Amino acid sequence: MKATKTKVAAVPERKRGSGVKFVYDLLRNEILDLVLAPGSPIDEVQLAERFQMSRTPIREALVRLAGEGLIDTLPNRSTMVANLDFLNMAPFFDALTLMYRVTTQLAAQNRRPEDLEAIRARQAEFAAAVKAQDALAMIATNAAFHAAIADAGRNPYFNNLFSRLLDEGRRFLRLYYQSYDDRLPQQFVDEHETMIAAIVARDTASAERLGKAHAEQIVQQIQKLMIGEERLDIAL
Repeated sequence: MKATKTKVAAVPERKRGSGVKFVYDLLRNEILDLVLAPGSPIDEVQLAERFQMSRTPIREALVRLAGEGLIDTLPNRSTMVANLDFLNMAPFFDALTLMYRVTTQLAAQNRRPEDLEAIRARQAEFAAAVKAQDALAMIATNAAFHAAIADAGRNPYFNNLFSRLLDEGRRFLRLYYQSYDDRLPQQFVDEHETMIAAIVARDTASAERLGKAHAEQIVQQIQKLMIGEERLDIAL
């Protein structure tokens, strides 16, 4: 299965004096959403032309991205989008699964009426993204849904870690959605509804079990892509 090739978006307007942050935010999103494929070259001159600015803010933005492990500078001083870190996939998915479990369980234990409103609103947005077959919106609304659940658990340490893991895992999640040709089955919308029902019922055992199962099917699908017959071939 070939990765869907996404065109680089037109550059939006930016505020005066916001050059470094503007370039950093835009390139970071394009890398995490696989608009810029792993291993693709980064050319400062082309970026300067694209963003209509000098190379100094471009270079500063690339330094920040390199610090996050999203950009690699090779010995010959050429720059490229970092490849996916398959060596650390197992510990990453272990941490992600744990966060799905604990945040869903704590939400069932500690949720308030206003939390349920927020969770249901994010679920409606996710369902709309699935219906529209908008993969980038699915990733964003799914993260917002689980962030709302984490907020309901009222442990800011778990919230911050979970948000960071979901953000760092966006490239893996983009592969996940591509494995379904960006047509996510209704099953996953229904799984969210079942999790909400457990949270509403304050059924902590079911909430933890459902969170674990939800995470594990994501992990298993991505592992199938990497090592099985459904391996995704990303053009470099």
